[in-house]
Amino acid sequence: MPRFSVIVPVFKVQGFLRECLDSVLEQSYRDIEVIAVNDCSPDGCGTILDEYAARDPRVQVLHLPENVGLGRARNAGLPLATGDFLFFLDSDDTLTPGALRAMAGRLDATGDPDVLVFDYARTYWWGGTRRNVLAHLLAEVDGTFTVAEHPEILDLLMVVWNKVYRREFVHKHAFEFPPGYYEDTPWTFPVMLSAERIATLDRICLNYRQRRQGNILSTTSRKHFDIHDQYERVFAFVDSRPELASWLPYLHRKMGEHCLDILAKPDRLPPSDKAEFFRRTAELFARHKPAGARVDADVRSLEGSYPLYRVRRQTGRAGRQLERRALQVRKAAAGRVKGGWAALHARRPLDPDLVVYSAFSHRGVLGDPAAVYRKAREIAPHLRGVWVVRDAEQAALLPQGTEHVLLDTLRYRQLTARATYFVNNVNWPGTLTKRPGSVHIHTHQGTPLKYMAADLLDRPGARHGVDVPQMLRRADRWDHSLVANRHSELVWERAYPCHFASARTGSPRNDVLVGASPAAGAAVRARLGIPADHTVVLYAPTRREYVRGGHVDRLDLARFAEDLGPRHTLVVRLHPSLATGPARGMGLADLHRRGVLVDATDELAVEDVMLASDALVTDYSALMFDYANLDRPIVLHADDREAYAASRGTYFDVTAAPPGHVSGSYRELAWLFASGAWRDGDSTRLRGDFRSRYCEFEDGRAAERVVRTLLLGETDWLPGAGSGARVPAPVSGRDQVASS
Repeated sequence: MPRFSVIVPVFKVQGFLRECLDSVLEQSYRDIEVIAVNDCSPDGCGTILDEYAARDPRVQVLHLPENVGLGRARNAGLPLATGDFLFFLDSDDTLTPGALRAMAGRLDATGDPDVLVFDYARTYWWGGTRRNVLAHLLAEVDGTFTVAEHPEILDLLMVVWNKVYRREFVHKHAFEFPPGYYEDTPWTFPVMLSAERIATLDRICLNYRQRRQGNILSTTSRKHFDIHDQYERVFAFVDSRPELASWLPYLHRKMGEHCLDILAKPDRLPPSDKAEFFRRTAELFARHKPAGARVDADVRSLEGSYPLYRVRRQTGRAGRQLERRALQVRKAAAGRVKGGWAALHARRPLDPDLVVYSAFSHRGVLGDPAAVYRKAREIAPHLRGVWVVRDAEQAALLPQGTEHVLLDTLRYRQLTARATYFVNNVNWPGTLTKRPGSVHIHTHQGTPLKYMAADLLDRPGARHGVDVPQMLRRADRWDHSLVANRHSELVWERAYPCHFASARTGSPRNDVLVGASPAAGAAVRARLGIPADHTVVLYAPTRREYVRGGHVDRLDLARFAEDLGPRHTLVVRLHPSLATGPARGMGLADLHRRGVLVDATDELAVEDVMLASDALVTDYSALMFDYANLDRPIVLHADDREAYAASRGTYFDVTAAPPGHVSGSYRELAWLFASGAWRDGDSTRLRGDFRSRYCEFEDGRAAERVVRTLLLGETDWLPGAGSGARVPAPVSGRDQVASS
């Protein structure tokens, strides 16, 4: 008996069908059966299904003699299912890698609940991806529950395909799909209300394809009137079970909201049928209104007439337009006032002791600017350092006692109009005017491997959304550009053809790496909950420009963590641009919750994460240049080097002179760690050559050098005796690692 029976109804999807089936059959979890129901599709779907069944015994095809519709096609597959759990997958959608394994693990952990609800992402025909906005609900409940205990679970999209169902539970209640549109409605509400044990999985397991054409719910038709019959079935189900009577007010409101949403959509109903749809909805609303129920404002229009409903909608639209126009007027007036204040302060002399800092688009005390700020407080306390942060939420995360100002406020304009020094690793906003005598220090964000700024002009894919001319206009304000090596010096001068001077200071944020001691890493490990005797492997992939959204799963993280073996911990840190996107939901958050690995993406200081590790696995991330200062092993996993270089562009082939061994497949990567080759003599030699090239100006005194020479103007300052670069010890203090 398989664990999952995946039921796939198929009709006119030959362009998507192979991708759908491959996403299921190529899952690492293989204890499944696929029941594909050919709903008399007139295209080549039947032939494709037979082809898959001939080569994979897990696939069973049922060819229906006539077209019966989506719901009844699912019903036809039900008697053939033998798995513990049923999963209804639409044939134009796809599973994400590792989805079934994650589901199976969650089912085991929660003792086989009646229903498991998981997350999904909408994938658009133009390449965009958007995660379910209510995904947080899946992370707020642990263990199993009922809808009475957590009714907010019903706020999720009420569809069949974001859940798996225990087969015995479905048969016990004789659940089945009705004919017509919106067939999910009379399935999901009865199922969820009847389930005695529900569990959630905070992981994107399915890509919900938003087709440009062919989506029945976006087809203008009278078939959308089916929604009324479907809710009649829901009410009939609840009426037959007195114990569910308390849910009638909720379902009554939900029905009204759903029908009004269909009516408001411009592409659902023919205009000539909208009045009739409203009338039938109002009749249904009145017929099933519970005695004494309060009618919410959102659905109160159903107690009036269709002309009154239209007037209210038109009035609402007009009011919103007026509000938008009034807001524009207020913003323009505020801008004139703020501009007047800024102009007033611009006539005052610069404050020679005022330094304004910002990092990573005003996200807090981070990176090189943070290192300079801390050193300035230590050796030049008379300098007043003020941080620019983007909003009050970011301000609340600042270290206690940090003087700050919110971006684009009057106070921000006043301070930036009088500051002498500006330190940033991202360009300042275009509204900031550089005054004569002010000094802008640009720290960058590391050594460049991929094309930047002007070099992106011949890379339209990588340049998408980047205004290169504006970027260069902002770089015209730079006075000093910090570099850690001569490679960076040459690249920045080419990528930013502006009037700045390169400062061979090293990277201030790397000072803690150059002088790192085992104790520093041990403290970070303890905070992250990593056992002191574990070997820690840090995996830090960068974003890809050849896919919209930037995220590509290059590794099966659960498998890699397992293959590393006991007494090992895998720590994952995503690129900052991916931290709030679907990448976290593709399994990382769930693996972190289950203790399979440590997700360190939200750690504010990447230096802390590096200190806590014994080795780095990365691809084309600039993190490798910083990590080389630790003199700890680095492995490059470059299985898509050609695609990456073609899309983004790289200044050199890092695999030709790498900081350590290079893997071109997962098998090679796993072998490097299993055999111990990741830290052999060749690895040490490659790393030494790499450090000599790209850590050329790193000696642990970069922040002090910036403060003394660029802020204090000490032209004759030289590092004190014994300040040469040190090779720090491995954080774990151990010489070898047991192979897995």
